[in-house]
Amino acid sequence: MGIAGKLVVAALTHNETRIWATDAKRGEKPETVARPNAENVHHHIRQDHVNRGHETNRFENPYLEGVSLALAPSDQILLVGHGKGKSDLMLKLVQHLERLHPETAEKVVAALDVNMPAMTKPQILAVAREWFDDHKNG
Repeated sequence: MGIAGKLVVAALTHNETRIWATDAKRGEKPETVARPNAENVHHHIRQDHVNRGHETNRFENPYLEGVSLALAPSDQILLVGHGKGKSDLMLKLVQHLERLHPETAEKVVAALDVNMPAMTKPQILAVAREWFDDHKNG
């Protein structure tokens, strides 16, 4: 498959990001970047930090970095996600890219807020293809 030099869609959720080239064939598996979790990272954290949400935040930067590195070879990036405010992972990814990977940040063409939990892979790809078709001459 490979995404080098291609238009890609990155479907972001709290636990994983799936990345497809928009020319992906039926049945092709996306590249998947999973959020690290407490099971595979040695850590020392006080229980009160876990109870206040600090535990999940400590895995956010490694997750965003993994997504950033996975997206780097692509030519154009369409982000698709679900979230508002503090939970807006698309915004956090864009800010991470702008700070640490500006060359990849420049490839982000749009960020679409969709109801990710209710969408299947074909629906996500259809939204991406429709967006790219509507904007390829713009």
